[in-house]
Amino acid sequence: MSGSSPHIRASDADREGVAERLREHFAQGRLDDDELAERMEAVYRARTRGELALLTEDLPGRDLADLPGLVASALPRTRGDAGLPVPFGYWLVGGGMNTLLLVVEMIVFVALGADLAWYLAAVGLWAVIMGVVALGVQRTRRG
Repeated sequence: MSGSSPHIRASDADREGVAERLREHFAQGRLDDDELAERMEAVYRARTRGELALLTEDLPGRDLADLPGLVASALPRTRGDAGLPVPFGYWLVGGGMNTLLLVVEMIVFVALGADLAWYLAAVGLWAVIMGVVALGVQRTRRG
């Protein structure tokens, strides 16, 4: 509708499209009851597309609340989007590094003849704490 001449006669579909937009803006709080009623009357009295355009010229064409989703969909896909969810990828890398460090530390403790029972208990407790924290962060991000 915006690319055509404002003097072209409006169709019923044009009027319904503008009426739907006005109802959406009313639902989002941009219009009050009286403004909606006035504009809806004007929509159904409008004869040209230009008259319809005047009824919505002070309203945004796209809701700003939709922008984060629009921006996210416009971003290029990353490796994390390929197969595994991104948080799982972080868990995989972190778990691999922790396992490597655990193996190195166990070799050192065995080479020195130290008792591993207290060390394994501490590592196990730390793993449980980190798991609970990570799950809490994920739940907080999901809402």
